[in-house]
Amino acid sequence: MSLNKRLLGFFAVLLATTAAIAVVGIILGMFGTFLFNGGTGVTWTFLTEFPRNSNTEGGIFPALAGTTFLVLLMTILGVPIGTATAIYLTEFAKQDSWFARSVRFAVNTLAGVPSIVFGLFGVGFFIQFMGTNIDGALGTSSFGDGSLLWSAATLAVLTLPVVIVAVEESLKAVPRDLREASLALGATRWQTITKVVLPNSVTGILTGSILAVGRGAGEVAAILFVGVTYSSEVLPNAVTEKFMHLGYHLFVLSTQSPDVDKTLPLQYATTIVLLGLTFLLNLTAILIRSRLRKR
Repeated sequence: MSLNKRLLGFFAVLLATTAAIAVVGIILGMFGTFLFNGGTGVTWTFLTEFPRNSNTEGGIFPALAGTTFLVLLMTILGVPIGTATAIYLTEFAKQDSWFARSVRFAVNTLAGVPSIVFGLFGVGFFIQFMGTNIDGALGTSSFGDGSLLWSAATLAVLTLPVVIVAVEESLKAVPRDLREASLALGATRWQTITKVVLPNSVTGILTGSILAVGRGAGEVAAILFVGVTYSSEVLPNAVTEKFMHLGYHLFVLSTQSPDVDKTLPLQYATTIVLLGLTFLLNLTAILIRSRLRKR
């Protein structure tokens, strides 16, 4: 090997290693800063109390509960649709058909759309179109306003590209030989998918889904206009009610609070809780994937 090639290889390894160390250093630096400034503020009282005095005192219980409700509802609405779309694209659609190409183009386009645009879409489609029509059909006034339901639906649309791409890649990773062997033994295509393909790709499906859910849990811009509220003294009793969210609560504390400096400890503590929730979701995905692989 010539000297130039060895030098090129050395600098390539050095650049890749430096980039990896920089990423880890940035993450550790962020966590260290937040823990140093707000670690002592994350107490049981902080997690279980309602905010007081225009959010400058008290805890974050309604924001924590609202974020949890939002994530669960978003998962129920988005993951099944994204998984079904990926199964269709991988197992049923002709790869060069105009419809499959159109769906993939739409998915790739959605992945690059700013979050705030999804929020405006939620207002126009879910609230003003769907909600108003549902109220008109049922004779109620519950669905034509921002709510937990429409926020979850908006985030489900936002995370669809992540779910579809992750599930599609997991399905493609299943060897073609397994499908052909199942079909050769007399199984139908649907039986092959449910008994062979999905069990062999379930770890990838779960990982992609949890990553999408983790992204949705931290999104704020997409739900600004579709249901999140500044402050609430009660938890939502129905999916048609407004709710508090950790990310929006942090935004309010840092920009619209009557005394921003006074709320700095609350901002750091809220950030730790939000990051911890995202970390918990990712850790859950890792544990589930590890357990399924052992089976």
